Amino acid sequence: MQLRFLRYFAVLCEELHFGRAASRLAITQPPLSAAIKSLEDDLGVQLLVRNSKHVQLTPAGAAFLTEANQILDRVAQARSVVTAVDHGVHGRLDVGITGSLLYSDIPSILARFRSRVPGIDLVLHEMPSVEQLQALMRGQLHAAFINGSSVPSKLKGLALRDDVFALCVPEKHPLAERSSLELGELGDERFVMLSRAAAPARHDDVIASFSHAGIHPQIAHRARSWITVVALVARDGGVALVPMSLAKAGMAGVRFIPLAGAPTPAPAMLVWNPTLLAPALATFVDCAGEAAETNAAASAGARSAAGRPAP
Repeated sequence: MQLRFLRYFAVLCEELHFGRAASRLAITQPPLSAAIKSLEDDLGVQLLVRNSKHVQLTPAGAAFLTEANQILDRVAQARSVVTAVDHGVHGRLDVGITGSLLYSDIPSILARFRSRVPGIDLVLHEMPSVEQLQALMRGQLHAAFINGSSVPSKLKGLALRDDVFALCVPEKHPLAERSSLELGELGDERFVMLSRAAAPARHDDVIASFSHAGIHPQIAHRARSWITVVALVARDGGVALVPMSLAKAGMAGVRFIPLAGAPTPAPAMLVWNPTLLAPALATFVDCAGEAAETNAAASAGARSAAGRPAP
């Protein structure tokens, strides 16, 4: 049973006239008659009563017309969905993210994308940066928000606005009310560290900061996520060097204190696998790029304003 024969049948049922139906279908009457006969032979029933003056549906034909229209509607819907996916306006995008980046600019990127392409199901997967890169290489993620500033050669990346490191201390710590701190002032403290296995880039950034400050930290605990690091500090498990954006998490029991001097960047990137054909992936990358440009312009404006003398 050919799909076009169903369409021929549906149009003929609307016109109830072979000549008019053939004209609408841009064919001649003999192929139309042959198509209807082929349908009847396949089904083993008479669909139409026709003579030289009129065409009429049989009860079996009326029942078949309902089914035929449903099939044609479903095919049209399938064609629409496939076309939408091909044009990046329908489908699913699987995106990895580290927990700490939820408190950075990422939510604005997600909102921008959802507003632009509402037909895409955007599914977030929280996991450490290393696992995200592995998932990208295996084709299990389409894109990922990771901590760090470099990616494997088979992947592509876009730098996002840098976060900066700050000191996280218990709220009852003697230095908790300070407006800024030198990292070296905490050389005798016990530190909570992010596990290198979970986030090598962030771990190495912290170690580099310790080295620059000339201290050898006493490691009290190691955690797989920044949120856990902050939670341990809140439970008086030590102090930590963490991205300042974590202050937006609103966790009780801690204070976030800027480091004195030039800020130490905590870079982040959007990474994707260019070999995967994913719906709207290009649009997702564009949204991240636009957000990065907007943030860069805002930061430049803030620095310019800060440098102007007061009126």
